[in-house]
This record gives sequence, structure tokens and C-alpha cells, in this order.
Amino acid sequence: MLHVCSLSRLNETVTKVGAGHLVTLINADADVPTPDCILPERHLFLGLNDIAIPIDGLVPPAEAHVHQLLDFAGTWNRKSPMVVHCWAGISRSTAGAYITACALNPDWNERELAQELRRRAPSATPNGRLVAMADKILARQGRMIEAIREIGRGATAFEGTPFEMPIS
Repeated sequence: MLHVCSLSRLNETVTKVGAGHLVTLINADADVPTPDCILPERHLFLGLNDIAIPIDGLVPPAEAHVHQLLDFAGTWNRKSPMVVHCWAGISRSTAGAYITACALNPDWNERELAQELRRRAPSATPNGRLVAMADKILARQGRMIEAIREIGRGATAFEGTPFEMPIS
């Protein structure tokens, strides 16, 4: 299963679900040690800011980040859960989970996955730049972008509640 959480809930979530893989989508200068129960090669660290357009001094999400995420997800054997997290568990991590779910389930309907994301995470507001790049890379012809637009901005929250994202 795929799990999503904030940085403050990372160790608790990894331990609780017995995660074997971890994706960190957080500012490049953040110090996020790999939890002891996860092998270093099973921890993908993507250093990027939660922005939609480039801003001097910040690292915008880039296609290279999406390719790294997709490559990492493609090596996941799914024998143990994967946790995807960002600072607040609201934007970068929910985009990462949505992208991963779409990539691992190419026949699933993007709209239904986005609606399931909203049901499981009322505060989810996936980073649109990440989703748009993944839509292009996965050749989803705008369906991922439109599905995330349809669910709209999530409920206002300081931090998202950990949740599971369905995969096959």
C-alpha cells in the first residue's frame, strides 16, 4: 500500500505501516534522515520547493524530479508499504502519491483516483506543477491535470492527516 504523511508524522507512519520504501519531497536543504527500518537505497529524496512557477532562490518541481519518482516507484516490489511525505502532507506528497498511483495503475481512471484522493485526504491540494509534468510524461493527455482541478483546493489545514492511497 501507498501511505502519505507530513514530516512530523514520518517516523510514526513508517513504523506503524512497516514501510520498506520512502519518498521525501521537501526543500533541498531540509535534513530528513532515513529511518532505521528503511535501507538508504530505498529512500528517494527529491529536493524541491512547493511552488507552481519558478522563483529566484527556490527549486521548482522539474521533469527530472518526476522521472526520478517514476523510476523509483517502478522498482518498488510492493511487498512492503511505501510512504510518501513532504513538509505538511498536503501538496507535494499528495501529488507524489497521485502520480505514483496513476503510473502503477495505467488503466485506472484519473478522475476516480483524484476523487478517491479527496475522500481519503480532505486537505489534499496536490502540487499542480508536479501533476502537469507527470501528465505529460505518462501521456495522460491532460486527464490528470483536469482530475486534480475538479477536486479543487483541499480544506485549510496546517498539516494533513496520514492516509493510504489505493494501488493495485
